[in-house]
Amino acid sequence: MPINPMSRRSLLKAGVAGFAASALPFRLARAETPVIIGAVYVGPKDDFGWNQAHAVSMEVLKKLPNVTVVEEENVPETDAVSQSMESMINLDGANLILATSFGYYKPFVVDLAKKYPNVEFRHAAPLWNKDTDPKNAGSYFPYLNQAHYVDGVAAGMSSSGKIGFVAAKPIPSVLSNINSVLLGARSVNPDATVQVIFTGEWSLPVREAEATNALVDAGVEVITCHVDSPKVVIETAEGRGVKTCGHNASQAPLAPKGFITGAEYKWETIYKSYADNIAAGEPLPNFIVGGYDTDMLRNTPYGAGATPEAVKAADEAIAALQGGMPIYKGMLKDNQGNVVVDKEYDNYDPYLDGMNWLLEGVQGSIT
Repeated sequence: MPINPMSRRSLLKAGVAGFAASALPFRLARAETPVIIGAVYVGPKDDFGWNQAHAVSMEVLKKLPNVTVVEEENVPETDAVSQSMESMINLDGANLILATSFGYYKPFVVDLAKKYPNVEFRHAAPLWNKDTDPKNAGSYFPYLNQAHYVDGVAAGMSSSGKIGFVAAKPIPSVLSNINSVLLGARSVNPDATVQVIFTGEWSLPVREAEATNALVDAGVEVITCHVDSPKVVIETAEGRGVKTCGHNASQAPLAPKGFITGAEYKWETIYKSYADNIAAGEPLPNFIVGGYDTDMLRNTPYGAGATPEAVKAADEAIAALQGGMPIYKGMLKDNQGNVVVDKEYDNYDPYLDGMNWLLEGVQGSIT
């Protein structure tokens, strides 16, 4: 999911500060304004991936007082999403719409936010522009590469360091996850490598299975991925006797023998803060980004593939990230020999949003 560096550059401090201000003790039990949330998903809620991650968080919201959740799955990035969102507003009384797929934002979220100025719209990608977009719209996006760094630590400690990565497209957010896996693995195993295969699309199950098998045939010992639903990758690797790390949501049930841990979004942290603000009659922040330091990420509980040493090292990495430890620092070259990192970068530095390289140690090409 690509990121607009210029938008983030001007909004980052305000976004983090806005979230910090809103992340106060939950007040819904004594609030008066009912919270009716409409959540729209581009795929099935049980895809073991992107959509399931949001749906799991909605289950948390459903248990809160004064909150009603309305969901619709398998909604394409067409006029169909406008119809779904408008139905939630007019028939269900939704006062907060969560549009969870990248292609929902323009023109659909923007147009409906203008049409319904008393409804809040929030979109799960950092696309909101403070200069042009409606003030009742906004963006939220946790940086999952931090949890993939933890995956790399655990993978590096649970193997000899030969890691495979099945990726959809070579865009900055995907490249960041690949490179962060490598840096995590090399923090505990300097000889670790990551071999990547790009499938070209977010959901191509046949190609994902072929890529996984090719990586196993090439000798990797742990496989992870960045595709919409990791189900095929995880199941294929498990069937080949190879360990795995997950992406987006928990895939632990799919790999009872080889699952190590996985990078998960903790969307409910953001959704609770939105619901709390609406219930209290307070404005919602327009722009939220975060990671482990703002409780927006988690790693899946360790599976049978994780060694005791991996668990210890991964737990230490999580604690360090919660304290703001930077992932990209020192002198780092890409796998073409060019220096791409020559100093320490904060984990939210806009420079990293434009990542268009694979680090030395990653076997693969973005061209």
